[in-house]
Amino acid sequence: MKKLIALILAVMMALALVACSAPAAAPAPETSNTETEAPVQNSAEPAPETEEELTFAIIYPASDANWYNSIAEGFKYGAEEASEKLGIKINTMLLPSDYDVDLEVANIEMCVTQGIDGLCMYSFNESGAGLAAQKLAGTGIQLVCADSCGQGLEAGYDMDGCVDFDWYKMGEDYAKWMAENTTGDYVIITGNFESYPCQFVNEAIQKTSEELGVNKLVGPILDSDYEADKAAAIAEDLINSGKTFETIFAMCADLAVPVCRVLDAAGYLNNPYKVITQNGQDDLDIAAVADGRMQMTISSSPGYEGYVAFRWLLSERLGKCDLTNEQIWLPCAVVDYEATQNRDNTVIVPWEPCEEWATLAVRDMPQLDWYDK
Repeated sequence: MKKLIALILAVMMALALVACSAPAAAPAPETSNTETEAPVQNSAEPAPETEEELTFAIIYPASDANWYNSIAEGFKYGAEEASEKLGIKINTMLLPSDYDVDLEVANIEMCVTQGIDGLCMYSFNESGAGLAAQKLAGTGIQLVCADSCGQGLEAGYDMDGCVDFDWYKMGEDYAKWMAENTTGDYVIITGNFESYPCQFVNEAIQKTSEELGVNKLVGPILDSDYEADKAAAIAEDLINSGKTFETIFAMCADLAVPVCRVLDAAGYLNNPYKVITQNGQDDLDIAAVADGRMQMTISSSPGYEGYVAFRWLLSERLGKCDLTNEQIWLPCAVVDYEATQNRDNTVIVPWEPCEEWATLAVRDMPQLDWYDK
């Protein structure tokens, strides 16, 4: 009996020791290039980074439009290209804000909390660039703003700078093209009145056309809210309005294509109404200019813009470039039928990654040539 009791006690002591021992640590997850599309809670401190591993983010208005997605994809491609060329692990976070101010703020704050290396801020409202500059001040996080028409710099906020297309020059180019190729007046279907690019283009078209004295705006400027169906309805109304005009300028290809469809169905496309637009997207306005539906467009690749923004941020982070509050205007090109028949990717810049992007980036911003040597 005593032996049985002793055996039981020994078993009980062994079980108690097992229960009190610490569990084995779980194996650490393997690291890899990451892509995040929404802010996440991260209570743990981020792992310290070296120049062998960097993290960059782009905050952009939403993922429901070609332009927005293209700029984010161009940014991501720039990271992938640099990672391969330099042997540095580069993580990218793609953070759409879904036109929500609170979500945009959360995205910015997450970037600060995680201590990323650089942020491209592309806001859907006029205060986004300044808000990012304020929240990143003193953090050491590089900041480049895109598609803001320099409003963050105009307001006096400190950042590396802004990268954008010269929207005012675009407006001048439209007016000059109309003066050289048409004799009638024109109407404007804009994106929306809150958009800085729209404001710059609309102002420049009107001012330049008045100076040239060939074409006049038949007002008022018509707001489509960047909605294709609304642009099509506006075109219907214009046909039935009794107004006399020759050219319809639609702010982007996503608006111009449905306008062409309405005019074509009514038998008025290019007889008498001509359509001009902006984007330079191969399967939309470039194709429409090539087949004669549209008369001209302007090439401006958001993918290329995102690519330049990434290369700028990386150059600043690695000390290869030292710009402060700099405005970089990316060139844009008038595209007519002849240009589409003699395609040059340095003129009609593709939205999708291409080898010409690297060449153009160095041409447009010479400080970015260091890792191509």
